[in-house]
Amino acid sequence: MEKLIITAALTGAEVTRELQPNLPITPEEIAEAAYECYRAGASIVHVHARDENGNPTQSYDIYKEIKEKIEEKCNIIFQPSTGGAVWHKLEERLQPVELKPEMATLSCGTCNFGEDVFMNTEEYMEKFAYRMKELGVKPELEIFERGMIDNALRLVKKGLLKTPLHFDFVLGVPGACPGTPEDLIHMLQFIPKDSTWTVAGIGRHELSLGVMGIILGGHVRVGFEDNIYYEKGRLATSNAELVERIVRIAKEMGRAVATPDEARDILGIGR
Repeated sequence: MEKLIITAALTGAEVTRELQPNLPITPEEIAEAAYECYRAGASIVHVHARDENGNPTQSYDIYKEIKEKIEEKCNIIFQPSTGGAVWHKLEERLQPVELKPEMATLSCGTCNFGEDVFMNTEEYMEKFAYRMKELGVKPELEIFERGMIDNALRLVKKGLLKTPLHFDFVLGVPGACPGTPEDLIHMLQFIPKDSTWTVAGIGRHELSLGVMGIILGGHVRVGFEDNIYYEKGRLATSNAELVERIVRIAKEMGRAVATPDEARDILGIGR
């Protein structure tokens, strides 16, 4: 079985300091959280930027500052979000891709997202995929519903995505696909056999789906974007604490954890 790639999703667009006092917000805090997760065993850091007031932003300049500060500390894979917040326009969402990161997310369809709608039209998906291919950025295909797998495969047929693909199953978002083990197993039947995949369980599903990812040979995403608790009634002290738990479980189950360079090799980054 391949070594386990752990992604740390540090901040997200919805979590606030009122909900999680340890949430990293400034570029300095995000870079330090990335370094802590790297030391704990993460090989990818998934980043949403915040502005000086703590609000979600897709600013090129802020992402650039975060990327540079992380690179000063370690060689973890920097993966910016092109999802941003639900109100960001296409042009705003694309800005971090212009930094030519090794990876970036590409959401593969529209879905309900809590009380909002996360809009990803065919036009959006094609523009994101085209620009990432043009700049040599590895897409992480975010899947919130079963039909989004087919959307991704249509992008392959149009020549906009290179194979093998890498999927991220984001399960348990209110309004989208639930986060049960059965949902994950169902999704896995429909992806190409040479694909790699990660699972991100939202809220209470983070740990159970993380364990499923380890068992089934996939990879795992944890962090405050998805879940602010370590256990019921106890907030996590840091993103790194959530990474450390997955590292410990993986090792107890006999699955080694990938370094950033090993993750690059597994994902075919740079090829």
